[in-house]
Amino acid sequence: MSDPRVIVALDVPSRSQAEALVEQLGDAVSFYKIGLQLLATDGMAMARDLKGRGRQVFADWKLHDIGATVEKAAAALAATGACDFLTAHAQPQVLKAAVKGCAGSNVKVLGVTVLTSLNGQDLGEIGYGLGVEQLVERRIRQALDAGAHGVVASPHEAALARSIGGAGFLVVTPGVRPAGAAMDDQARAATPADAIRAGASHLVVGRPITAAANPREAALAIAAEIASL
Repeated sequence: MSDPRVIVALDVPSRSQAEALVEQLGDAVSFYKIGLQLLATDGMAMARDLKGRGRQVFADWKLHDIGATVEKAAAALAATGACDFLTAHAQPQVLKAAVKGCAGSNVKVLGVTVLTSLNGQDLGEIGYGLGVEQLVERRIRQALDAGAHGVVASPHEAALARSIGGAGFLVVTPGVRPAGAAMDDQARAATPADAIRAGASHLVVGRPITAAANPREAALAIAAEIASL
């Protein structure tokens, strides 16, 4: 019943809450994201357990450090066999190091382009001289040059990522909100159907599923929406 293109974000503070969500979702979801919040408690044990139950795991660590440190961290994670996707910021040195660290494993390395909470004004305040689309395009090309398997980009840049990366390139889109859902802290969001139409290979969905009155029904509704395309 699940659609492997739908990745549910377990952005909760404890493993017990994460386990409760997984139990509620049952066979409606087969792919889970473990980010920094859960990682800081019992995220790695949760990841191993999910893999042991036949689920897929997206380790959304957003690695960003000197190359040697990123390479060692990526290698350590890959050696656990506890994840399928791993993120690193799409800065060339960082991403190349992550790819090198995961070499020989089944882990797919994704370059984070521009966080979906940021807009053009935010980038200017940070100090970037490029707009969102221009910076995303540069990061996509840098991800390809680094040998990454894909990128994380908002649904608004999914078509750009698909056109540059080609058919086999992974385009993972957070900021997915079903029609009528609150935008929360997402500045560049879209519906699940729109994201898939634009070229997304996977959708990361958090609160529209995890905070729903019935998370299982919410997950199945999103799967049905994209299956109908």
